[in-house]
Amino acid sequence: MTAITRRRVLIGGGIGVGLVAAWGLWPRTYAPTLVANPGEHVFGAWLKVGEDGRVTVAVPQVEYGQGSWTGLAQVAADELGADWRTVGVEPAPLNPLYANPLGIDDLLEGMPARRPAGDARSAAPAPMLTAASSSIRMFEEPLRAAAAAARAVLCMAAAARWDADWTQCSAEKGFVVLGKRKLRFAELAAAAAALSPPDPLPVGVAGAGALAGQPLPRLDAPAKVDGSTNYAADIRLPGMLHVAIRQAPPGDSRLVAAGRAAAQAVRGLVKLIERPGWIAAAANSGWAAMRALDAAHPRFSTSSVMPDDASIEAALAAALDGEGQRVAAAGDLAATFRGATLFTATYRADAGVHAAIETPAAAAVMHDDRLEMWVQTVAPERVRAAAAAAAGLGTDAVIVHPMQLGGTDGQAFDTTVAEQAAVLAIELKRPVSVTWSRGEALLHDRYRPPAMARMAARLGQNGTILGWQAKIAAPAIGRSLAAMLRHEAAAKAALRLDPTDRYVVGGAVPPYRVPAHAIDHHAADIGMPTGHVRGGAHGYTCFFTECFLDELAHAAQSEPVSYRIGMLGGEPRLARCLSTAASLGGWDGGVPGSGQGIAAHAFRGSYVAVMAEAHRGDGGRIVVDRLVAAVDCGRVVNPDLVRQQIEGGLVFGLAQALGASTGFDRGLATTRGFDTLWLPRLADTPDITVELIRSDEAPGGVAEVAVPPVAPAIANALQASTGYRIRRLPLRVG
Repeated sequence: MTAITRRRVLIGGGIGVGLVAAWGLWPRTYAPTLVANPGEHVFGAWLKVGEDGRVTVAVPQVEYGQGSWTGLAQVAADELGADWRTVGVEPAPLNPLYANPLGIDDLLEGMPARRPAGDARSAAPAPMLTAASSSIRMFEEPLRAAAAAARAVLCMAAAARWDADWTQCSAEKGFVVLGKRKLRFAELAAAAAALSPPDPLPVGVAGAGALAGQPLPRLDAPAKVDGSTNYAADIRLPGMLHVAIRQAPPGDSRLVAAGRAAAQAVRGLVKLIERPGWIAAAANSGWAAMRALDAAHPRFSTSSVMPDDASIEAALAAALDGEGQRVAAAGDLAATFRGATLFTATYRADAGVHAAIETPAAAAVMHDDRLEMWVQTVAPERVRAAAAAAAGLGTDAVIVHPMQLGGTDGQAFDTTVAEQAAVLAIELKRPVSVTWSRGEALLHDRYRPPAMARMAARLGQNGTILGWQAKIAAPAIGRSLAAMLRHEAAAKAALRLDPTDRYVVGGAVPPYRVPAHAIDHHAADIGMPTGHVRGGAHGYTCFFTECFLDELAHAAQSEPVSYRIGMLGGEPRLARCLSTAASLGGWDGGVPGSGQGIAAHAFRGSYVAVMAEAHRGDGGRIVVDRLVAAVDCGRVVNPDLVRQQIEGGLVFGLAQALGASTGFDRGLATTRGFDTLWLPRLADTPDITVELIRSDEAPGGVAEVAVPPVAPAIANALQASTGYRIRRLPLRVG
């Protein structure tokens, strides 16, 4: 951090461009577009200081419970020396200054971003994106740089009044202080905005650090507690119509019939709108819109073969029998396996659903030649381009307000609801609010891909693993994600250079020291759309790896924790997580009848181990009694935020382990509502213990790290409890 200079802030990657007006002559790629309200003074692309003393931080990440608004604001406030009680946030405007290349790279597991030489699109910027637990990792440095620059010019403005050396000034709780003299930021903002900061920037000095690592209260919590937070479905505009949607099944399907007369008899209906792939009812209330759709009883036809559970299973098995694409390898696995007796197992994972509390929604209104939208999205530039294309407008004619999300996560990559809202706002010539029903959201979810794995390993005489192979069949979703997040043509060109789909086998390389290993992806065409769910492919690859490793430990007659730790010479942080979780949980060796299981994982620069206690309850129901997690996520900005994310990830992982999944019949998800989708309630939630291991390493991602090891830890615990090995997600005891 001390290597940050003014030139890097202004030019290098566009970070903190044009901090104040006096910096405008510096060369840069993109101009800041942060707008000051009356009484505010803009300090570059990231900060505003008001004449009432309020500090506003522009946050380029969407808030959906992960705490990015609070964490990023805390970084800026800490470096600025602000009073936390005066700090607020606002969504950053759409601007390449706030691009998130780290999030894209990590989400895609390092799939190629390069383009062929001479490609005119090679200079295209990365988009804004909230993904891959990247908020702090991507934006801490530019925020600290911007805040350090703002603190410096505030100190300069104060020193000028005192005829003093500004380097002797410091910032504390919203004041610039020199000895017994002090001035509020509010009194200095206007003068400071006309000054240029020093070179190099004074990062980490003059009062910075007072808020670092403190459990400051969340900025978004009060509004969520009192219900005043607005989500996309909460937007209300004068004359607004409420729209309900029914869509054709995935694939080559289209609307063929609808009872218009019956729908029009519903009181409150304004118009029934038909498109080849969907039908919408616009009414004066959401209830009337849904009743009109029910009365219309739309029917759809398809000319394609619709997948079901049997066809998906067959497609995955056939893919495994075919040729795969090697994604990762080390050592000479062929020589290691030649003539040896191998330990093998086959695992499966069904399609996972998002099941967010908020269903897809968008609001839109047309103002003359400008379309204004309120949308749930993690990629606002993508949704703006999609809505503009659907409405036949240029992207400059579309204004997008990214809303807070109700946990939609990867489903918010999809632009369908925004496209529908754009089309309907233009056709109806009135503001519209489009909200999908729960059933519609589950029928048209972007499911976590179903997957099948054939695992093989060779054990040495002392039980050590000499060779490891994982053949994983799953749809090649990484390619479509790459096209979504980068220019489509450029993404395709990059994939021609490197066709491996690392996303869909992300996390499959074991973190353990194995002399020879190979990870192969076998692309399967299952005929269903798939997408990213919290944890991505790690949600099933960790299940495959950690369950198989447990089986190998039993085959080697070794205790599972020491067996793992013995192979972690290159990963001491993960070894410490394992020993800590085992110690806190009272690990007794996972002996038969103990009901204890353990699993570990490394993800986005963080390390975690989870110990589970579980047993078979009445009627074969799986009961999870306890989860103990030990996490090393590097340096922590706000421990409460981290703890919340780990606890939330454990519960999300619990849902994925025991439910949060669907089968398919004639192309339709068999899960249509919460009544058929097992999700943990408070009564089902086990006792949870979270230990954050102190570390001075760079911050790692925390929003997803706790999700992957939960399912294998529970599966391993059930094996210890029942003697029965479950090799399929979600877990079911026969």
